[in-house]
Amino acid sequence: MAAGRRTVLDPAQRYDLIVDAAIEAFAERGIARTTVSDVARVAGVTRGLVYHYFPTMDELVDAVLDRSVAAFVERVRLWDAEREVGQIEQAVHEVVVMLREQVHPGHPRRLDLRDPANSAVYQRFVDRAVAAVVDCLQVTTVEAYAARHRIEITHVREVFTVLVHGLVGLVRTQPDVPDEVLASVVRQVLRLDPDEPTDRHPGTGGGRPDLG
Repeated sequence: MAAGRRTVLDPAQRYDLIVDAAIEAFAERGIARTTVSDVARVAGVTRGLVYHYFPTMDELVDAVLDRSVAAFVERVRLWDAEREVGQIEQAVHEVVVMLREQVHPGHPRRLDLRDPANSAVYQRFVDRAVAAVVDCLQVTTVEAYAARHRIEITHVREVFTVLVHGLVGLVRTQPDVPDEVLASVVRQVLRLDPDEPTDRHPGTGGGRPDLG
C-alpha cells in the first residue's frame, strides 16, 4: 500500500471497527474509566467519527453488550444443535457449564462485569442476555422437549426467565456452588423427565435433538 493512502471502509465496517476498539479499551481500562478518546485512539480514528456512530458512551456500551449477547445466543444455538438425543442429565450439566462461562469469563478481553463500578452495565447485560437466551430456548430446546415429553410447568417463558436470572445471581454471588447443585435446581424447577434409554430411538442421527 502506498504511503499515506487511507483504507476506505464502508459504514458497517467502521461501526464494527469502533465496537472492536471499545471492547479492547474496556478490557484495558475498565468500562467506567474508558473515554471516547481512548476508543478513538485504539480504533485509529477521530473522536468525531466515534461520536458520529455513537453520540453517547451509553450507546457504545450497549453496542458492546449486544455483541456479547449475540455471542452467548450463538453458543446456545450451537449447543442445541450438537446435543445427544434423550440425554437430559448431560444437557443440564452442559447448560450449567455455559452459564459459568458467561458469569465468570476467563478470556482477558471479556468485559469484567463483576467490577462494582460496572454494576449498572452488568444489570443491562443480564437483562438482555436472559431475554435473548430464553427466546432462543423457546424455539429450540423447549419445542424439541415438548415433542417427546409432557411439559410439567405452566407459564414456560416466565419460569425460564426467573430460573436463568436466579442461576446467574447464584453463580455470581456464590461462585463455589457445585455444578451438581445448580443442575438439581434446574431439574426441580423445570420438572424434567429422567434420561431416555439409549436404545429407545435406535438409529437416530439427524434432525434436531431433544433436550439432552
